[in-house]
Amino acid sequence: MKVNISIIGGGNGQSNLLRGLKKYDVDLTAIVTMADDGGGSGVLRTETGMLPPGDIRNCIVALSEAEPAMEVLMQHRFKEGRLKDQSFGNLFLAALNEIHGDFEIAISKICEILAVKGRVLPVTLDDVRLEALLENGDKAEGECNISKICIEKNTKIKEINLIPKNVKPFKEVLEQLEKSQIIIMGPGSLYTSIIPNILTQGIAKCISETSSPKVYVANIMSEHGETDGMNIVDHVKAIYKHSAQDILNYVIVNKEKIPGSILKRYKEQGQYPLYIDKAQKNELNAMGIKVIESDLVKIKNGYIIHDSDKIAATIFNIEDIFTTKIYKISKNK
Repeated sequence: MKVNISIIGGGNGQSNLLRGLKKYDVDLTAIVTMADDGGGSGVLRTETGMLPPGDIRNCIVALSEAEPAMEVLMQHRFKEGRLKDQSFGNLFLAALNEIHGDFEIAISKICEILAVKGRVLPVTLDDVRLEALLENGDKAEGECNISKICIEKNTKIKEINLIPKNVKPFKEVLEQLEKSQIIIMGPGSLYTSIIPNILTQGIAKCISETSSPKVYVANIMSEHGETDGMNIVDHVKAIYKHSAQDILNYVIVNKEKIPGSILKRYKEQGQYPLYIDKAQKNELNAMGIKVIESDLVKIKNGYIIHDSDKIAATIFNIEDIFTTKIYKISKNK
């Protein structure tokens, strides 16, 4: 029987992790934030009233078993005219949403077409937006505006909220979390990809009450305007603050050094490596959280990302879960 795994998040980090996990003999479900209001997703959200398709599209493409040419097509962005910067995949989902009048059915249909290995679920079907309460007392509304305003006003995020506050979860998400044998959060933007999911009504409680192992994959770098000055422990405390629950058992952290020329460029943009020291480890251990360090860096087109194969292997080498034969995992041939 395949091990049932849920991956909670959004953005490129979530889809990148899925690419590594799908190579193993597991049953995968991506649970995706619906607070995106920027780029092509924001345009479609405004003009058609549909839920944002971008992060859903990325997860579907990551889990697809279709020909590589189909992935290129789904991720293609138009370069000219009124469709400039819009992706074909977003338009494909928008067309299916209009045909069926149901975002859930649209996702199901495109998953069938692309032979998706696993499931992709929106965390909610409600129209939801983000609002950040900032340390200077101001508020910033809209996922795509929050970091910009923090940078402009030289302030930090104190708290993130959903608008409206009582956002109902998609019913299948709670059912999935209840039967998940492993729950993974991240990697991804702390306040705009991870936390919005756990703010959705009932999600944090459901995660907390399950006895399944809960794993947080920390980002490799801080994000300017969102997590400036925060270390790994600060990330975990932010998750706990917004969930009002102790919902983590493991934290996976990168320990690999980043090439100097690339690191210099990132630092110039206000982004710094998120390594962990002994004091942080001790603090997390006191919270009942085990720290796992591994070499996880991949440089792609000059950008730092998680190596999808390395991060998947790190997850499946967690001794307490796998080598004690609680779960038996094999890599697909």
